[in-house]
Amino acid sequence: MAVTEKTAGSQTATLDTEHTLATVADPGIYVLRVDLANLSAGDIVTLRIKTKARNATDTERLLHHATYGPVAPTEKLADSIPVVATGRLVATLEQTDGTGRAFPWVILSTGA
Repeated sequence: MAVTEKTAGSQTATLDTEHTLATVADPGIYVLRVDLANLSAGDIVTLRIKTKARNATDTERLLHHATYGPVAPTEKLADSIPVVATGRLVATLEQTDGTGRAFPWVILSTGA
């Protein structure tokens, strides 16, 4: 199955603000990939994926989250778990400590 970029961008973080990176409305299998190369010692960033269990009438819920820092990670790319979305996926980034950094990101897709 081919892997494609569904959407991509760069987010400069404002501390203690949960930034929405992307909202995807198509059913599919998705992975959020974020470039963490700009993280420095003392920075903390949390990546989240939210989705719905069944359809548009269900409540959006947190499915996956990962926190990086305060030690700068040796891995410079962070991938979420693969997420099967039935019709809505929201990817967010929140930096809670350090200096606001720029984070390039992409939503990768298979078959959507």
